Amino acid sequence: MIILLGNQKGGCGKSTIACNLAGMLVNKGRDVMLVESDEQITTSLWVGDRKLEHPDYPKINSVQKYGDVDDALVDLDKRYEYVIVDAAGRDSKELRSALIVCHALVMPFRPSGPDLTTLPHMESMIKMAKRVNPDMKVFAFVNSAPTNTQDKDSESAREAISSYSIIKLLKTTVHDRRIYRDAMSEGLAVTEMTDKSSSAMAAKNEMESLLLEILNETI
Repeated sequence: MIILLGNQKGGCGKSTIACNLAGMLVNKGRDVMLVESDEQITTSLWVGDRKLEHPDYPKINSVQKYGDVDDALVDLDKRYEYVIVDAAGRDSKELRSALIVCHALVMPFRPSGPDLTTLPHMESMIKMAKRVNPDMKVFAFVNSAPTNTQDKDSESAREAISSYSIIKLLKTTVHDRRIYRDAMSEGLAVTEMTDKSSSAMAAKNEMESLLLEILNETI
């Protein structure tokens, strides 16, 4: 299965989500390939930190692919159970070519105006890709949401996303928590962190819920 983390907007958390999905899947005994298609190489650095700091943890395969990546992804899909792709946060050749072969597109959106203004363009790209890849599942969720329960931005973002019928809004909301940043700096998924604080446990539940939703909706 090819799962593409993609969005026209940079800084929405694609790399963090890609790494966490890969980390959770490999801990469930799945054979995972994490594909770096963003020249910022965030996921590649994460894998490098994982190998250096935690050599005894389950191995995550990783490769960098740029340009027209569709043929490479199809080939990798034949050899791995899950291919997680982190595409650059812009309208790139990597994003467009991955869209025509992925089984699921997962789009994180921060609850902010600049992020949400990309929705019409993403809808257009998705419609074009579906002419070639009609079975592609398209998911979106609110990422880096404020933990303040009085904040209304997350609900406004959910309403904006849900107005696009071509996009399936996931129930899971991922909140802005320090443990996500700490885990990324250590080459770990949040579910692998030893932190047992209430915030850490909430983050672990968020990631497990997100993965479960994606897999259940894709089957």
